[in-house]
Amino acid sequence: MIALVVIIALVVLIGGYFISTQRSLVSMDELCKNALSQIEVQLNSRFDAILALAKTAAQYAKHESETLIQTIQQRGTVAGGSPAAINQQSDLLGQVMGRLSVVCEAYPDLKASDLYKEAQRGEKEYEENVRMSRMVYNDTATKMNRLVRQFPSNLVASMLNFGVKEYLKVDDEKKKQYPDLDEAFKK
Repeated sequence: MIALVVIIALVVLIGGYFISTQRSLVSMDELCKNALSQIEVQLNSRFDAILALAKTAAQYAKHESETLIQTIQQRGTVAGGSPAAINQQSDLLGQVMGRLSVVCEAYPDLKASDLYKEAQRGEKEYEENVRMSRMVYNDTATKMNRLVRQFPSNLVASMLNFGVKEYLKVDDEKKKQYPDLDEAFKK
């Protein structure tokens, strides 16, 4: 009789753990999906802000701005929903901003324009929002990955086909802009 009670108690404990872990995995998976969705929303807002900058530049440089506007409007061709797609959109944004900066350098009156300055402030705000959203996603992915990889929750994760989440990469152009701290401390 005691053995039966112990077996039932063990089955209840294991079942409870399984259900609890499954709920945690689903919750973390949904948080990761939500964070990716938030990044996409912020990236689209940033694309819109850059489009406003390009349209402002159109008043000064017709040919260059038409090319930029066409590039920005192609953003819909990038499929979202995955870290790879988010990274691809971020790379496209970096390229567009680089090209827009070249156009603006050629037209000093454009940089002095109030409309351009306002659009640039909006773009910088969206850039910061994207940065924060990326941090939230990577933090959430870290928590999910711990659940998927640590024992004993990894057993439940593998049975339910939960996998490790991919992290968002750091923009290579931003890496090039990092100061060399070794050189700074040698001086």
